[in-house]
Amino acid sequence: MNFQIEKNDKYTIIKVQVEKLDSNIAPSLKSELVVLNTDGIKNIIIDLTNTRYCDSSGLSAILVANRLCRNSQGMFVLTGLQDAVKKLISISQLDSILSITNNLSEADAVIVSKV
Repeated sequence: MNFQIEKNDKYTIIKVQVEKLDSNIAPSLKSELVVLNTDGIKNIIIDLTNTRYCDSSGLSAILVANRLCRNSQGMFVLTGLQDAVKKLISISQLDSILSITNNLSEADAVIVSKV
């Protein structure tokens, strides 16, 4: 399985289980995000602890998550970024629009404080 989904009362965590978030994985992640949003999930954390590489399609999936959460008055948090992924997000200047934390407990605190 490419990702693991954990739901709780306040948010859903998507733990990406692959080293590369690329065009092979991103479409299924996007469809999962749309399904979650359709099911009424407004707050999503994507955990990229296991992901060492991300390309433009991976970034696109991350932006879809951000947009879906924002449009439903929810919160999106990205966590567990490895150096290469962090650098790509920084170069793309997405670090200014995305909510990024170092780990899941920080992501939890960010969402719980807003909900």
